[in-house]
Amino acid sequence: MPEKHLFEYAVIRVVPRVEREEFLNVGVIVYCSAEGFLQTKFELNEARLRAFSDQIDMSELTARLGAFDRICDGRSKGGTIGQLSRAERFRWLTATRSTVVQTSAVHPGLCENAAETLERLFAQLVL
Repeated sequence: MPEKHLFEYAVIRVVPRVEREEFLNVGVIVYCSAEGFLQTKFELNEARLRAFSDQIDMSELTARLGAFDRICDGRSKGGTIGQLSRAERFRWLTATRSTVVQTSAVHPGLCENAAETLERLFAQLVL
């Protein structure tokens, strides 16, 4: 039987009007220390987002979500935060915020393959 590893994940949400606390799940971020894995996957559905607000700046949202990718990848393209360890980067990305892009609470689980788990969670929670 394949070995299972502890992983943590959070859902990435767009909150167009923070004061209303309405959100749309647009992505997932998964961290698995045992596999050295920290990755995010997101998709912006403009029609669904426009149902919340017609004043959403899609290029700004794309840039903000792109920062999640760069930080997950680490190294210099992730800026100062990208230089931190994977665990620190995950904690920074999932810290509580009152902005248009937020994450859910962090949830733990067990997986055999973190990349497959990311795909499964994305399909279940975003698509």
